[in-house]
Amino acid sequence: MATKAFKTNKIESIKEKLKQAQVAIVTEYRGFSVEEITNLRRRLQKEDGDYTVTKNTLAKIAIKDTQYEVLADALKGPIALAFGFKDQVSPAKIMASFIKESKKGAIIAAALDGKLLSADEAKALATLPSKEEIYAKMLGCINSPASGIANVTNGVLTSLVRAVDAVKDTKTA
Repeated sequence: MATKAFKTNKIESIKEKLKQAQVAIVTEYRGFSVEEITNLRRRLQKEDGDYTVTKNTLAKIAIKDTQYEVLADALKGPIALAFGFKDQVSPAKIMASFIKESKKGAIIAAALDGKLLSADEAKALATLPSKEEIYAKMLGCINSPASGIANVTNGVLTSLVRAVDAVKDTKTA
């Protein structure tokens, strides 16, 4: 039986994670072994996230008066919370791939910027590109015109050099 101090510490731990989190995902962990949960937690921690198995009542107390309060109705059954502290997409990607690999568990809901996302919307979040991918695409778009100008200028100069070389060959012949 968990003591009052343990429960208070757990609530404070969840509150602290919620303060830092950019996204919170409610998942069902039924069927996961301790080893699988540990593996999932490590994968999330590599991407600056976390995974916490908790009782529903403790989670409901922790989310009260936060932007994640919209998750209250989703806290039913054996649940765990996945948090993303740096990125909003990578925790959803990791959860979706882990569930697909293990064929156990499910994404129940997510909260992003104070809005509730259904299970389908949370899974769709997993298909979005990460911030790094978006930045790379933006830089590619920004560099594209400059690269095009450089290639055109290089092509004109190359043609000029070839023309001068051809004229030189005809004059010497």
